Amino acid sequence: MNVSKIIASALVAVGLLALGLCVRSGIKSIPDSQRTVEVRGLATREVAANHVTWPIVFTQVGNDLPQVYDYVASINTQIMSFLTDNGIDAAEISVSAPSMTNLTLNRYNSDPLPYKYSVTSVVTVSSTQVDKVRALINRQGELLKRGIPITTESYQYPISYEFTELNSIKPEMIAEATDAARQAAKKFADDSHSSIGKIKSARQGQFSIEDRDSYTPYLKEVRVVTTLTYFLED
Repeated sequence: MNVSKIIASALVAVGLLALGLCVRSGIKSIPDSQRTVEVRGLATREVAANHVTWPIVFTQVGNDLPQVYDYVASINTQIMSFLTDNGIDAAEISVSAPSMTNLTLNRYNSDPLPYKYSVTSVVTVSSTQVDKVRALINRQGELLKRGIPITTESYQYPISYEFTELNSIKPEMIAEATDAARQAAKKFADDSHSSIGKIKSARQGQFSIEDRDSYTPYLKEVRVVTTLTYFLED
């Protein structure tokens, strides 16, 4: 009977010892599993704009409003001929309704005015033929030589360039940013005599598209940053 009690007590003691070792091992592994490193990876790509919007603006003044409007219509026709004769599709050209200002209204002084009306018209080219449109922008002086009073620079109606094919380069750029983040994590792990484990979390930043510089707005820089958190292992 005493032998049975001794054996039973020994088994309980062994079980408690094993349980204690397991708990100790688990507690020890908890800090290890929480050792992480957060890194960021950047990917950039220079691309050419694939869409351009070119507003061609001119203003005509006069005292006879119907006469001014007739002149504006004539100028619009000449501008459209210039564009289509140089390879721009008619479907890529739109003409906005003229904007008229009565110069005698809301005046801040009583000085006489030479003209009563000012009419502004905008002919807009919206095209994917970026190179062709850029070439015509450089030739817009030809319109001035014909006596067409266009405004060559207008902060109200700026020329804009866009890159609309972001989806075609997204996968490659995300892969590139992720690889850059992994290399940064590996370098950190090597320096701390560890190795990188599985990914704990991952966040993809938004893509941004900006002009490469102020002198070449038709060239764009695309950027994306990914943030990854890796587990570190001994």
